Amino acid sequence: MAKFTWHRGVMALAVVPLLALAACSSGGKTESASAGAAVGGSVADTPPLKIAMITHAAAGDTFWDIVRKGAETAAKKDNVELLYSGDGDAGRQAQLVQQAIDQKVDGIAVTLAKPDALKDVVKKALAAGIPVVSFNAGEDQYKALGVMAHFGQSDKLAGVTVGKRLASEGVKHPICVIQEQGHVGLENRCAGIKENIPGTEIVYVNGADMTSVSSTVTAKLQSTPDADAIVGLGAPFTLTIVKAVKETGSKVKVASFDLNADLAKAVVDGSVDFTVDQQPYLQGYGSVDAIWAQKVGGFTVGGGQQVYTGPAVVDKTNATDVSKFAQAGIR
Repeated sequence: MAKFTWHRGVMALAVVPLLALAACSSGGKTESASAGAAVGGSVADTPPLKIAMITHAAAGDTFWDIVRKGAETAAKKDNVELLYSGDGDAGRQAQLVQQAIDQKVDGIAVTLAKPDALKDVVKKALAAGIPVVSFNAGEDQYKALGVMAHFGQSDKLAGVTVGKRLASEGVKHPICVIQEQGHVGLENRCAGIKENIPGTEIVYVNGADMTSVSSTVTAKLQSTPDADAIVGLGAPFTLTIVKAVKETGSKVKVASFDLNADLAKAVVDGSVDFTVDQQPYLQGYGSVDAIWAQKVGGFTVGGGQQVYTGPAVVDKTNATDVSKFAQAGIR
């Protein structure tokens, strides 16, 4: 596992209060946040930088609010103007990267959920002398694209973690619910589960429409009476799955990936057996801080290797403690 070299900035959370942030942007809109927007405290005396963070965020997914909080905290510390934007369509995400290149930003942090759609524009950024880091998705592809560093969990390892846990609980026929077909990370999560439980079945849903997610899951549960577990790949989707399970009267276990405040409560009350948290706050923080470190000192965080931010299992044993951080919007 790669070693964090930016831990001292993260530890500042213990003494620096977080302020509320606006929800993540959607529809491809870029939002600029000044260096002082996220937290109080001292600011680096290094020259000001402008860094673009471009995600594949779908509207309404609270996961990305946590990523952004981490990025804003690092931006505050590093005297950085952060330009945050996101679009769930890979082609439009590539356009946002091109816009950042045209703006001559000092660095780009980008998710690589669909790397084939991003590879050409990432190469353009590198050719223009703009350092690029990836985070969250693309751990198997970032090196081939020439990206400086990657921050995130191994989605395959996270899937294996869930698979082993469910197998130890006697699960034989879990349903793995993928909310975005073609997303390499989500596919790897289900593959990791299936590696440990061959009877794993994959179901695709339209993650942009929670009503559709609910109806698809309900229909699948009704038609698969021998299913003994169902796994959501993100907190909002798992919470929708929990409702569908209750409405159908199914006795399946519910497990999850990722975390937010409501999901932490669901683990505490037993509605969700456990979740695997990739700690997205660290992904946002580390991505911005790595570009700053490269610009001010020529440093390469992680030595070119992936910097792991997970998986971290949250279950009954630690969910109460984790919940307070989730309530603060950093877990």
